[in-house]
Amino acid sequence: MTSPPPIDPAERLLCGPGPSNVSPGVLAAMQRPMLGHLDPDLHDLLLELVELLRATYQARGGLVLPLQATGTSGMETGLASLVEPGDVVIVANAGFFGSRIVEIARRYRAEVVEIKAQLGQHVSNERLLDALDRHPDVRLVAVVHAETSTGVEHPLRDLGEAMRGRDTLLLADCVTSLGGVELDFDGWGIDYAYSCTQKCLGAPPGMSPIAVSERALARIRARKTPVPYSLDLQLLEAYWVQRPAVYHHTAPVLHIYALHEALRHADLEGLEARWQRHADAGGFLQAALAERDLKLLADPDHQLAPLTAVRVPEGVDGRRVQSRMLRDHGIEIGGGLGPSAPPIWRIGLMGYNARVQVAERVLEALDAVLAEEPQRAVVSGAASN
Repeated sequence: MTSPPPIDPAERLLCGPGPSNVSPGVLAAMQRPMLGHLDPDLHDLLLELVELLRATYQARGGLVLPLQATGTSGMETGLASLVEPGDVVIVANAGFFGSRIVEIARRYRAEVVEIKAQLGQHVSNERLLDALDRHPDVRLVAVVHAETSTGVEHPLRDLGEAMRGRDTLLLADCVTSLGGVELDFDGWGIDYAYSCTQKCLGAPPGMSPIAVSERALARIRARKTPVPYSLDLQLLEAYWVQRPAVYHHTAPVLHIYALHEALRHADLEGLEARWQRHADAGGFLQAALAERDLKLLADPDHQLAPLTAVRVPEGVDGRRVQSRMLRDHGIEIGGGLGPSAPPIWRIGLMGYNARVQVAERVLEALDAVLAEEPQRAVVSGAASN
């Protein structure tokens, strides 16, 4: 067998729902010398990384660490840790990832109270609080802060404040919000949050940063049933935070370098400035789409900035447009997610790509591709000047 040539991927502008492009500095960090996963220098770096994550989550107490996992594994770790058979769990289901929480919670034999939203809407906090009042034995409420499948942002701050004083824990999916929109783990009373590295944090995929409150940790320590070994937060804490570290697994050293560099950039930028940069880029894109008479899926009062879901115009082949964007312009945008998804495009401006200049490139390419669609010709100020 002849050995294949070295890989030489094409340059892409990744403006789908993730992953996103990373900065040159983050890419360069992955070229630094390897360290062993038990090297004291690496353990010092892990502690720095945890402190940077604490600042990003605004989580001063409890446990914060990056799982060697996907965002979905971060989801499952939380449910595996906080749910025992027979526990009542309320899930706000506003899209694909709300449905995934429902499925995983049921696999851990929870009694799930599922509250669904209409397409492009969020589950109101009033409905969640009403469900809490009707089910006084609820152990956990789970909400997707930023629903990646629809571009809807849940008013998480208000929910956390309304739940204060209850014994019920609050779990939040922050996969498309951490580092891109306002989030205050401690201030909003969140008990377990999980995210991923490849979206607003601006690092490659492969890790799932989590934050766990003190009262959630107390719930975990008082469990009657064991947690799967690879998801056991007490064992993971002993490796990531305890010194001397207790071996659990081999950490992804190069991914740690990359995430450390991405979080260092975020720290230098400042949280509020970073949130504003995402808001500016997303707002510019959404206003420009409206000028082109392209309709957004999300309720405008709860539109997420980093991720925009756009309805495919009638008569337009959405997949062909995606293919042309990639083939002719080197730009990736996403489609709908799941078998019942409506015909939409999902455009992400996250992390390093959360810039107005990137939005302009996407719009220019979209104008060019749509102008050649047989049922649609877009005429906009940007295209006609």
